[in-house]
Amino acid sequence: MRLADAGIVSRLFAAAPRLVALLVFIAGAVLLFSGAVPAASGRLDALHRVLALPFIEASHFLASLAGGTLLLLAHALRRRLDAGWQLALALLAMGALLSLLKGKDYEEATLLGLACLALLPLRGQFYRRSSLLSEPFTRGWTAAILTVLLASYLLLFLTHEQTPINQMAWWDFALHAEAPRSQRATVGATALIAIFALYRLLRPVRPPLEFPDAAALARALPIVEKSRATNANLALRGDKALLFSASGDAFLMYGRRGRSWIALGEPIGPEQSARELVWQFHALSDSFDGWCVLFEVGEKWRSQCAELGLTLTPLGEEARVPLAEFTLDQPGRKKLREARSRLTRRGYRFRILCREEVPAALPALKVVSDAWLAAKNVTEKGFSNASFDGHYLSQFPVAVIEVDDGIVAFANLWPGAGKEELSIDLMRHLPTAANGTMDLLFCELMLWGRREGYQWFNLGMAPLSNLGAGSQRDLWSHIGTFVYQHGEHFYNFEGLRRYKQKFDPVWRPLYLASPGGLALPAILVDITALMAGSLSGIVSRRGAASDRKGPFPASSARK
Repeated sequence: MRLADAGIVSRLFAAAPRLVALLVFIAGAVLLFSGAVPAASGRLDALHRVLALPFIEASHFLASLAGGTLLLLAHALRRRLDAGWQLALALLAMGALLSLLKGKDYEEATLLGLACLALLPLRGQFYRRSSLLSEPFTRGWTAAILTVLLASYLLLFLTHEQTPINQMAWWDFALHAEAPRSQRATVGATALIAIFALYRLLRPVRPPLEFPDAAALARALPIVEKSRATNANLALRGDKALLFSASGDAFLMYGRRGRSWIALGEPIGPEQSARELVWQFHALSDSFDGWCVLFEVGEKWRSQCAELGLTLTPLGEEARVPLAEFTLDQPGRKKLREARSRLTRRGYRFRILCREEVPAALPALKVVSDAWLAAKNVTEKGFSNASFDGHYLSQFPVAVIEVDDGIVAFANLWPGAGKEELSIDLMRHLPTAANGTMDLLFCELMLWGRREGYQWFNLGMAPLSNLGAGSQRDLWSHIGTFVYQHGEHFYNFEGLRRYKQKFDPVWRPLYLASPGGLALPAILVDITALMAGSLSGIVSRRGAASDRKGPFPASSARK
């Protein structure tokens, strides 16, 4: 029961920003509506006995400005901005005081005070450090603000219908000049919101998507080297735009296709900066009416995606082998042992080329890569895949299988920081290589990684794997499971998972975070087109290939 209560409290705190945003929006609307209607009978006279007219007029005007500002701040609270929390707290307290000073409106003061008290214990829920002026407004929020403004004008004219328009002079300052006072307050709040809207409209348009130059890649390199997740190295390919955090200690790599703004993997860097980057990326895509998409993210991002209004769609499972436990002596790995022994007797040798040795070996590696592409009759892919690029490959060690002084297979290595994870990226073999060559490469790499002290070996993702798990299954899960079970003619989904399973990995689900719903089919098409077409333009001069990453790893990964 205690666990259930704790879960309820946790969900309430997670939903708190939305509830608080609604409360602040209502408080702002109340201040605007109050400014548009006359004060309660007798209260102005009683207030005037202790307060001069200029203070009453100023309080009335400032209360409406505070109301208009609260309408804008409600959106900032919805997006968990820390500055929004601070300003909303100050404005609610000020609004409560002004409500008393403009007409002894203790009902409004009570509401605003309660809203202020509701905000106080929730400081930790508003953790984003971002500019209030840079946050995009959705059509729904814009419509809600305009509705409140229009309602204020309607109240102004309905409650002062006995006052002719020509007598509503702004400059008429008198204790019972209610109509001019209400008009000044309502127009003032409207002017405040109009100035804000004008600023947003006049902001400079962002330039087209730009791939990182040498300076940007050099800026990203130290972050990549500190990352325990090996897929951070994909940023060094240079075919994805990089979005850096305000502190400069984290980045997110992304591409665009159609309306889809597609971030590849999770943000790279410290957790706090990574969380802020997702909000920043969401705001960036939203400001151009785009769909925010996070491709291949883990379960830990579920709550943050929910805050952003994104739905997690399962893509498959990632396989990670615990190297401390890896050995070929286990009974279930008899075939791996036999393949290793057979090829070793035939003169097949495993070797790690250090980074300094790779440039000299590039011509031989290119021969293997070209032969593999020709034999498979496949074209190069992009975005989530690596490329055969001499400069790119020279940044990593390369594992090779040699026979008769020639390279017959290779894979460049991605070492993770702190030896948390080891993985491979570009992987190719000659069509004439003996059966079991890639088994030999994997086994030797895992044994080498174990000796070097690495904790995990990342085998990459098995697409559409295990979509039927769990009690909640949506339409996509049913479709994905059907394709997995009956789509072997087009792609060996089950065979790929079965191949990776023989290394006894730990499986981790990966998801696509997106707006979901009717937008999901278009987003999936955009992702597919981005991976197939991202070799054009600036990337075409490099070429691209990979056998491991992406939703559909190339076939050599399962040979």
